[in-house]
Amino acid sequence: MKGFPDLPPLWLAGFCALAWGIAKVLPLITLPGSVGLASGVALMLGGFGLVGWSAMWFLRKKTTIEPHHKPQSLIIEGPYRLSRNPIYLAMLIILVGWVFYLGALLPLVLPFIFARILTTRFVLPEEAALREAFGAEAERYMDATRRWL
Repeated sequence: MKGFPDLPPLWLAGFCALAWGIAKVLPLITLPGSVGLASGVALMLGGFGLVGWSAMWFLRKKTTIEPHHKPQSLIIEGPYRLSRNPIYLAMLIILVGWVFYLGALLPLVLPFIFARILTTRFVLPEEAALREAFGAEAERYMDATRRWL
């Protein structure tokens, strides 16, 4: 849709809504209530914590967090030492946590689809923008740090 903001949190919200719909309509395989609830909440809290920690580095480095904007700084500290995309990784963790919280396992296919969409719509273009903005420094970072974990 023209004019619709193409932002990862909106994609996450859509996938969470889809997971909820699948869990309600096709709860074929389910987790025991307390197992799903406890692990789901733990994963979601961990994911939100990772989003916060990762986002803090954008503020520290005074660079944009918006995916389709030109980066002003190459962030290689904090969670970016372990993953080139800790916010996207956190969103995947949140989605898995949400699926566990819902208790139906059929929606567990959704994080794999979500990861593919994140990679093609956001990660690959962002990597190209980092290469363009920071050249050899970006290449060294990408060679030394895994895309996801």
